[in-house]
Amino acid sequence: MTAELKRFEMTNWLTLADRVAADIGPRAAQHDADDSFIAECYARLKADGFFKMHVPSELGGHGASYAELCAVVRKLGAACGSTALAFAMHSHIVAVAAWRWRNEKAPTDGLLKRIAAENLICISSGGSDWLKSIGAATKVDGGYRIKARKMFSSGSPMGDLLVTSAVTDDPVSGATVLHFAVPFKAEGVKVLDTWRVMGMRGTGSHDVELNDVFVADAAISGRRPQAKWHPLFHTISMVAFPIIYSAYMGVADAARAKALEVARKKGDDGSAAYLAGEIENAHAAAEIAWADMIHIADTTKPGPETTSRQMIRRTLVAQNAIKTVERAMELAGGAAFYRDMGLERAFRDVQAARYHPLQEKPQLRYTGRVALGLDIDG
Repeated sequence: MTAELKRFEMTNWLTLADRVAADIGPRAAQHDADDSFIAECYARLKADGFFKMHVPSELGGHGASYAELCAVVRKLGAACGSTALAFAMHSHIVAVAAWRWRNEKAPTDGLLKRIAAENLICISSGGSDWLKSIGAATKVDGGYRIKARKMFSSGSPMGDLLVTSAVTDDPVSGATVLHFAVPFKAEGVKVLDTWRVMGMRGTGSHDVELNDVFVADAAISGRRPQAKWHPLFHTISMVAFPIIYSAYMGVADAARAKALEVARKKGDDGSAAYLAGEIENAHAAAEIAWADMIHIADTTKPGPETTSRQMIRRTLVAQNAIKTVERAMELAGGAAFYRDMGLERAFRDVQAARYHPLQEKPQLRYTGRVALGLDIDG
């Protein structure tokens, strides 16, 4: 065991996250104001080993537990929603690969070893691709040429590997989605400066253009029918979303704390106690659903029913995190409208919880079809 691994065996990741949060919190408002990527926050996380914290120790990582990872993302989210969400997008790739390696004996150890050894930052395009995927993969000698434009690529200004997919027209199977990773330094890969948005402005979730990028046959990590539920996506649904929604729990935590702090100084004007009670109910509902997501990921096997359970809770966390911040704005009063308080930024940041798969209406349809015993691809 290396000296570094021995040191991190003793690391209290939540204590370290508190220190990092104290450092990055004061920077969050400026990144929000000027639409800039949270580069120094990412650099701090990288220097402290966070990007390989969940890589199994057997593969050279720090072996932090899944629950620790989610709790770390939540703590970061209370300080800077953008840092937490971008970090969650890297972390869910690690967590899915680690789960598959441990539970399915999947050959994901190569990726995990590289993340640990090279301290790599992975960028996901999964939310913009999902089951259908976007982009064209054209067969050539020895591999494929990829043309695509991938949206919502959080963390892309400091990315090392883009974990993504594209569609090829297989002569036997028809439209087939290919999964692969490409280095950002590969010829034809370009980050486009497109991230001008309502909230989570510091995530650097720019479009990434793949212009005739070559991907070798050996680099294709998976194939699946286009627009159909595949076992991989049930694993992603089970493992990835508790991590992602930990960022929104953190945003809700900070908004709740700030609003209660302000209201306590003003005293009860007849409505403050009711609003505080609404905040507490919404926050508790979000926290209960979030904790159950982690429990499901830690104790259950992926499949259509598990996906339904996770996506129900994903909707409940989103709804109640948003409600928590909305009521926090109301309880704090007119001062919340000023940027200096931070609630206005939390209000904008938490809205992004609406837009990850499965969004509320697709989730209702999916869950309803599972409940009725209908084909989930129908």
